[in-house]
Amino acid sequence: MDPQGLSVEVSVGRQGRLVIPAVLRRSLGLGEGDTLVARQEQGRLVLEKPAAIRQRLRERFAGVPAERQLVDELLAERRLEAQQEGP
Repeated sequence: MDPQGLSVEVSVGRQGRLVIPAVLRRSLGLGEGDTLVARQEQGRLVLEKPAAIRQRLRERFAGVPAERQLVDELLAERRLEAQQEGP
């Protein structure tokens, strides 16, 4: 069975709790105590391991030259925007 195509119906319990079915936990390598990041994306609830997020970000920014400082660029943009807004 293709884990990407695995679909299982779950119910929202008291206080909004979800139980991730065992077949999905095994397929995703989830264990008791693991942490997931929850976010809303285009009307969907997405649960993701922090390590998967870090890997996706590394891949996304892999082509950025080492000498380019994205944080400095962002801070400079924000400072400029704040100056343009005025007091």
